[in-house]
Amino acid sequence: MVGPLVFCVLCWSIYQQLVKQQNWQGSLQQTWKAVSGPNAWMLVLTVILIFANYGLEACKWQLVVKQVQPASFVQACKAVFTGTTLAFFTPNRIGEYMGRILYMGEGKRIQAISLTIVCSMSQLLVTLLAGIGGILYLMTYANTELLHTFAGPWMKMVLCFTIGAAIVLTLFYFRLAGLVRWMEKIRWLQKPVVYVRVLQSLNATILIQVLSLSVLRYSVFLGQYYLLFNVFDVHITAAQVAGGVSVMFLILSIIPSIAVITDLGVRWKVGIEVVQLFDSNISGILATSLAVWIINLVVPALIGSLLILSMKVFNNRK
Repeated sequence: MVGPLVFCVLCWSIYQQLVKQQNWQGSLQQTWKAVSGPNAWMLVLTVILIFANYGLEACKWQLVVKQVQPASFVQACKAVFTGTTLAFFTPNRIGEYMGRILYMGEGKRIQAISLTIVCSMSQLLVTLLAGIGGILYLMTYANTELLHTFAGPWMKMVLCFTIGAAIVLTLFYFRLAGLVRWMEKIRWLQKPVVYVRVLQSLNATILIQVLSLSVLRYSVFLGQYYLLFNVFDVHITAAQVAGGVSVMFLILSIIPSIAVITDLGVRWKVGIEVVQLFDSNISGILATSLAVWIINLVVPALIGSLLILSMKVFNNRK
């Protein structure tokens, strides 16, 4: 009963969140019109990029978990989609880890959690570094009056915080083995350190490969936004998309949220505040945020819920 229940709850929660947003009908109508518009091919390409997005994430996960259990690319994709489903219901996507380890063998799941966190660290590091570039871009090229209204003195504070966080995270990311050795010296950490000792097997080559895949995945995100802004008549350049969306992702990574409850509202608010620094088409910005939310979160979460259902059916047959 778990699979059907998750699927039904997910659909109902998505509907409830959608109808609570202001002007959701207009955004939905504009999204629907785009399907038959001259730029419909861009919308189709954006949907196809789901597979590039989650395929790259699957490659990252496959690369790190082979330290404890080899996984095929298909199995890695299933794990990523299942993790997305459980992440939909939990604060800041922490359920993603539990969803992925369902595909690991008994006795290896706790180790897999620490390895999965490495994937999240790499993506967060890329988000922080790109966010720093985005803030500098906005401070240089955005509408000065609107920027002051949107951020004011907070912009420099966020910039300093992000630079500090990026430095700390970089040190942690490339010094995981040293972190484990430090934990081994603390008596009360002797038991839990057993489960993170596998991090010592992640050498610099693997960490750089994971980070490179995170950069590629981030580029896919930016490409999706660029395509959808064109679909919904938000006239901004590729550089403006990169600068603005990077700041959007940075803010979304900082603000605590639960995807199924608050994520869409936060995306709409942040999207409007940032992108209107370059273009005033509010309805187009809303439609873009809605389309990205559906394509990158809702559709994968629904796929994951079906995979959970298939796992239940398969186990029952066994």
